[in-house]
Amino acid sequence: MPILRRISERDHDLVLDLNQRNVEALAPMDRARLLELDGIADRFDVVDVDGEFGGFVVTFAPGTAYDSENYRWFTERYADRFYYLDRIVLSDRFRRRGLGTFVYDEVERVAAAYERLTLEVNLLPPNDVSLAFHGARGYLEVGTLGDDEHLVSLMEKKLP
Repeated sequence: MPILRRISERDHDLVLDLNQRNVEALAPMDRARLLELDGIADRFDVVDVDGEFGGFVVTFAPGTAYDSENYRWFTERYADRFYYLDRIVLSDRFRRRGLGTFVYDEVERVAAAYERLTLEVNLLPPNDVSLAFHGARGYLEVGTLGDDEHLVSLMEKKLP
């Protein structure tokens, strides 16, 4: 049974490696950036699958010093009425086993206090699997950011 648990120092190399293997869909992250994000994130959790590293998720509440252009876009529109999913990365070994649904259920539960969960998904380069996953969960595009080489769909899901 999977659980989300707070990242610990023993997870750092696993998180950095997994982030690097998926960097085309994410922002780069070195050890200094990991520590910086861990210091300002609302949650920086590891997906623990029966004691094994299954991935990680990073979320931000409103009002942080996070320097992401996407986070700032949501801040300008929603002030303190959003919760931001910065990144979720699952190990290939554990994909297609319901972990994404498990993580999203928990993140959406936390985000409900802020009215909506916000995030972005790559349009260029395209991330069709992620777009389909988010569409099936009820996320809607509320804007785009980027250029001809890197474009993201800014998405939200309003929560009760």
